[in-house]
Amino acid sequence: MSSQLNISRHVFRSVSSRFLLSTTFLIGLLSTVPALAQTDRQNIFDETKKGGTLRLVASSSGGTLDPQINYAAKYIDLFANIYDGLVGFRKERGSAGNELVADLAESLPEPEDNGRTWTFKLRPDIKFSDGRPVTVEDVAASIRRIFIIGSPTSGAFYSAILGADLCQHDPSQCTLSEGVVTDPQKHTITFHLNKPDAEFLQKLAFTHASILPADTPLHDLGNTPAIGTGPYKIVSYNPDSGMRMERNPYFHVWDQSAQPDGYPDVIEYTFGIENESAVTAVENGQYDLIADPIPLDRLGELGSRFPGQTHIEPHPQAYYAFLNTNIPPFNNQLARQAVNYAMDRRAIAIFYGGRALATPLCSMIPSSVPGADPSCPWSKGASPEQPAEKWLAPDMEKARELVRLSGTVGQKVTVLTSSASIEMAMGMWLQDALRQMGYDASLRTLNPGVFFSYIQNSSNHVQISIKSWAHDYPSPSNFLDSLLGCENFHPGSDSSINISGFCDKEIQKQIDQAKSDTSLSSEQTIELWKKIDKEFQILSPVVPMIEMNSVKLVSPHVKNYFYTTLYEVLFSQLQVK
Repeated sequence: MSSQLNISRHVFRSVSSRFLLSTTFLIGLLSTVPALAQTDRQNIFDETKKGGTLRLVASSSGGTLDPQINYAAKYIDLFANIYDGLVGFRKERGSAGNELVADLAESLPEPEDNGRTWTFKLRPDIKFSDGRPVTVEDVAASIRRIFIIGSPTSGAFYSAILGADLCQHDPSQCTLSEGVVTDPQKHTITFHLNKPDAEFLQKLAFTHASILPADTPLHDLGNTPAIGTGPYKIVSYNPDSGMRMERNPYFHVWDQSAQPDGYPDVIEYTFGIENESAVTAVENGQYDLIADPIPLDRLGELGSRFPGQTHIEPHPQAYYAFLNTNIPPFNNQLARQAVNYAMDRRAIAIFYGGRALATPLCSMIPSSVPGADPSCPWSKGASPEQPAEKWLAPDMEKARELVRLSGTVGQKVTVLTSSASIEMAMGMWLQDALRQMGYDASLRTLNPGVFFSYIQNSSNHVQISIKSWAHDYPSPSNFLDSLLGCENFHPGSDSSINISGFCDKEIQKQIDQAKSDTSLSSEQTIELWKKIDKEFQILSPVVPMIEMNSVKLVSPHVKNYFYTTLYEVLFSQLQVK
């Protein structure tokens, strides 16, 4: 008992100190708003400032280089500068960045056959970075490859394509001969769907639908870069030390909003520099941007001393605790609800930097995404039948009662987090909360480079883990279907983004309706997503904790700071002295 109390005291002293740090950061930031505005005026874009080397830094690499498999934001944001799909999102600042545009296709097609048929015409004269022309056969092969290699979104995003069911059942027999039809003479690619998909274009805009050469190997590329069409190409890579990107000599701008030309001649990415050292190095101009979260004990310093280099940005993302619904103790619904009641969302927000950066979240859907609802069944005194208007406080007493009723008191529970400082702090708090609830809880951490793949694989028997999740495009389906859809649980796979291993067939029917029922108005569709969210809250396969803004630190050498809500910092558009 004494060791438990010592841990508790340590955790809550840590919470208190982080609260003071985050408050300092907030005050410092608010006091420097005029300075930030002045800095923005000084960072005016200058077309003549092409050239130089942009230096990125991170504590570790970001997993596989395969753009159709990697699901980590660190590399997906990078891939936006290397690869293209038939369509994409505008590479523009602000809300315009949520709009679809034609990319490798000449135009956005109009759906035919009640949304079951989509025909694209490929732009002429686009080449891969090795000089080969992009053809419609490359497009068809790229879509087939999504299924053959087991891309994590193959089920959630592309299963409506005719023939996808066979591809998922037996990838060796995957042809999509009826679902993806090419006409080399007309340079067209036609998709035939087995049912309408209201978000089909958005899914084709996601990185996993990047168009690669038809002879790209049909397996995870690992540390070997794929050939792309964007303004940069990867020329060297060592996952232990770094990456180098140089200009694609065959790139030309076909649409500035789809894929603009890059400004740095070279982008270098250095791995192995821990966060604390990386922040200092970026402040001093040794590196130009840190890709990892900023350590909390540095936030006050950034707000007071480096306001012109610090940017707080909106980004639809949230932290969740994922509960494995297939093994004890969280195969019990009452045990899962207990964690929701015990979760001190204010403390977790403080770990991330306080109210300037994070706010409590009870819904699966962050507030900036359509369908969000701030009401909370897990606040003290609330219930699923009578939710509070918003989360106010945890209810540890209710949590202990549910653990007792579930019959899981005393069971061993291991919390798994990445070794990043913020997530370790969250994990320590959660370990202590689970002990207070009556569990024999411990904490285990993994290197961020392997953490995400590890927690996805059900063979690793992870009971509870903490992970952030950001949208792939602005829709509730990114959070509800992607994270909890039946088709996204793949036992024994590192690409199983339904980390909880949860499947409710009745809820899945509603998800499928929300995605495909073209008779519903947009308002009716949003109401259906809200209903689905409420049902997930009651079943509690995950514990929503906080939603967050992003903090980005750049060096004094960076001009034309360029942030989009989907790709975050667009590296190609940064200018360096």
